[in-house]
Amino acid sequence: MGWEALLTLAVVAACFVMMALSRVSPDIIMTAGLTVLLLSGVVSPQEGLAGFANQGMLTVAVLYVVVSGLTETGAIGWIVQHILGQPRDTHRAQVRMMIPAAALSAFLNNTPVVAVFVPAVKVWARRNGLNLSKLLIPLSYASILGGTCTLIGTSTNLVVNGLLVDQAGLPGLGMFDLTWIGLPVAVTALLFVLAFSGRLLPDRQEPLVHGDSLREYMAEMTVEQGSTLQGCSIEKAGLRSLPGLFLAEIEREGAILPAVGPGERLQANDRLIFVGAIESVVDLHRIRGLIPATDQVLKLEGARKDRSFFEAVVSDTCPLVGKSVREGRFRTLYRAAIIAVARNGERLRGKIGDMVLRAGDTLLVEARPDFVSRQGRSRDFLLVSEVGGFHPPDHRRAPLALAIIVCMVVLASSGLLSMLEAALVAAGLMLVSGCTSAQAARQSPDWQVLVVIATSFGIGAAMQNSGAAGMLADNIIGLAGGNPWSTLALVFATTALLSAVATNNVAAVLSFPIALSAAAHMNVDIMPFAVTIMMAASASFATPIGYQTNLMVYNAGGYRFTDFVRIGLPLTLLVGMVTVGLVPFIWQF
Repeated sequence: MGWEALLTLAVVAACFVMMALSRVSPDIIMTAGLTVLLLSGVVSPQEGLAGFANQGMLTVAVLYVVVSGLTETGAIGWIVQHILGQPRDTHRAQVRMMIPAAALSAFLNNTPVVAVFVPAVKVWARRNGLNLSKLLIPLSYASILGGTCTLIGTSTNLVVNGLLVDQAGLPGLGMFDLTWIGLPVAVTALLFVLAFSGRLLPDRQEPLVHGDSLREYMAEMTVEQGSTLQGCSIEKAGLRSLPGLFLAEIEREGAILPAVGPGERLQANDRLIFVGAIESVVDLHRIRGLIPATDQVLKLEGARKDRSFFEAVVSDTCPLVGKSVREGRFRTLYRAAIIAVARNGERLRGKIGDMVLRAGDTLLVEARPDFVSRQGRSRDFLLVSEVGGFHPPDHRRAPLALAIIVCMVVLASSGLLSMLEAALVAAGLMLVSGCTSAQAARQSPDWQVLVVIATSFGIGAAMQNSGAAGMLADNIIGLAGGNPWSTLALVFATTALLSAVATNNVAAVLSFPIALSAAAHMNVDIMPFAVTIMMAASASFATPIGYQTNLMVYNAGGYRFTDFVRIGLPLTLLVGMVTVGLVPFIWQF
């Protein structure tokens, strides 16, 4: 073994240890590891940085822009309401989420599936009081498992199928040939996740952005005429489950309904009075079918999607102190509309327009982004701050955003365009149609995820160039002693290990020639080994860096490296046993 292989293995081991034991972010660790390999000459700059131009990484980046169109238009809320529903507990929530994710991933690249589901699941979890850390790892696993069920479910299957044609001279697999092994593996693995996720997944609560604040806001919303919320019960509409929020009363045709039960059905033009934390008040504006009760929001200049939310504390020198919001003409004076009010924990009643302002009142206002620069130094307010990352969605474009997503899916699955090309078209349509803005598009990518994905390709190249991956594979396969079943088990173990260390495609490419040689030496068919490599390369459950979808949920769920090891390692062993046990009966040696 040369020094290059020893150095590469040492760098990979160091990266794993640091991600498991330290609090340094994964992108910093992976970048440092790649830097060492670049400076030592194990990989050239072209090879080490090739990941930043990799189609898979670029596709993930573009899909963040596409998904921003769903977020900006509030279409995510539609997905939550119509596909995910309202589960009663975590297990039911996992079933509702994993089945559609796995089904879609069988025919689509699992990366866009997870990219669409992650923001939807985050909103869904908040509305239903679910623990996000119990949902996002199962989401990633479901998408991976769904991809094993068809030839086009994942790029790894296509890569190995191409090797079968080019190196083995075989006709290759059909579209649904892998379903014979992929479906039982997926069902078994998903049942395992449902049975043991309660014990093996972390139990971390997602804090509210302003969770430490004692301010209790009063906000009023109206059920929009013709919306899907008409006729829905309070519980089905998800208006009882927002954390830190309480539906105090409903005003209907001049009458007040003070004790609102979960079965109460909403009617058009109902005025709903909510009391609660600022983040949950902001969430109300993301729900399709609810609009601010005050017409002042509609009179502001510009579209709602171009505005932001701000907190402003009224000073004792404000000219509106002692006057009602309507009498003081707040919108005209400040070019902003009040959508919620907090007053020292006092439970406020009545309409916002009729409220008499006092010094010290905290207002949640909707205004254009320049509100801080205009009023930040004004004596009228003691403090003005933006509620970061939140602004009203443009619900009118939600159907258009969903249509663009469907168009992207059709273009990619039909083969007319590659996944990257289809994503670029969809991102362009989102921008041109106004479903997302240039500013939102620039802010949408999770750069930490993208850097980790890109640098992992460079480290995978170092594994291949230095001979470290080949050395590991040769030594492990040599332990089989010529027995086809033992060799098959070691092929799975080798490929799964390489997939955890490098990437799934690199693992498949490195394992295939070794398996081909082993099959020729034992005079058996290569097909069982090729299918096993497909399954093992996708069995990237034990580390967050083994698969792109794991990386995508890593930060979003607030996970640690060891969280994946705890549930992913036994799941990988289970998938290995099912694969090695069934494949020889379907594709005989």
